[in-house]
Amino acid sequence: MANIKSQKKRILTNAKAADRNKAVKSELRTRVKTAVKNAGAENSDESLRVAVKRLDMAAAKGIIHPNQAARRKSRLMKRVNAGA
Repeated sequence: MANIKSQKKRILTNAKAADRNKAVKSELRTRVKTAVKNAGAENSDESLRVAVKRLDMAAAKGIIHPNQAARRKSRLMKRVNAGA
């Protein structure tokens, strides 16, 4: 355990950030999975739009790298268009 006060605070804030990041990444996986599953269905456009939006938001907040967001959006579009 750290003895320095600022380091104790950093441990707490890092744990909070890790929890938040884990939740966002989990949501990303769920949204992408839903968009792929709904490919060709009537609500496929909506689920795809939400998945892309969440990827962009995660990249904007620094949870994932912008290039990773672009790559994942590209792969998602390929999968959805192939399934449609």
